[in-house]
Amino acid sequence: MPIRDEFGIRQPIGNEWQAKTLCQGYIADYQPFSFVDGLGVRCSLYVSGCLFQCPGCYNQAAQNFRYGTPYTTQLETQILTDLAQPYVAGLSILGGEPFLNLPTLLPLVQQVRTLFGKTKTIWVWSGFTYEQLQQDPEKQQFLQQCDVLVDGPYVEKLHRENLAFRGSRNQRVIEISTGKIMEY
Repeated sequence: MPIRDEFGIRQPIGNEWQAKTLCQGYIADYQPFSFVDGLGVRCSLYVSGCLFQCPGCYNQAAQNFRYGTPYTTQLETQILTDLAQPYVAGLSILGGEPFLNLPTLLPLVQQVRTLFGKTKTIWVWSGFTYEQLQQDPEKQQFLQQCDVLVDGPYVEKLHRENLAFRGSRNQRVIEISTGKIMEY
């Protein structure tokens, strides 16, 4: 029986949710040249698979690890080509749950860093908190490649329409290099 918190959101026990066993390599969607998932023009990649099952989730279909289409080298090439445009600020990775899709995403973000260094920012959204991610070396390795983390599960009772880059008040926008919460 899964453990649920006071808001009905499933929670992992320790490090039981491991990407290497859960990831199926599926992508729910890819949106190049988006204006909503972070600062500036962004390429937004939505991965499939999430175990949090937040009540009121805006993307319930993407909770299934086999929703959408398989991630391919052709898609990766397209993402990198789109990111190369001078007006694109960076890559945004959303879900599903990105930290349960590390076999797919870690090579991609490493490629982004190799090709673009820090000239393109990487934003990632997660139901895990910053503190939870710090406890898992596999997740921490991915987190260190990113610039901004929007953390915490979506909590329907804490939903507010006017929150930039997040859906509920418990979620934080964190600059990863400093650990500081960013205000928007």
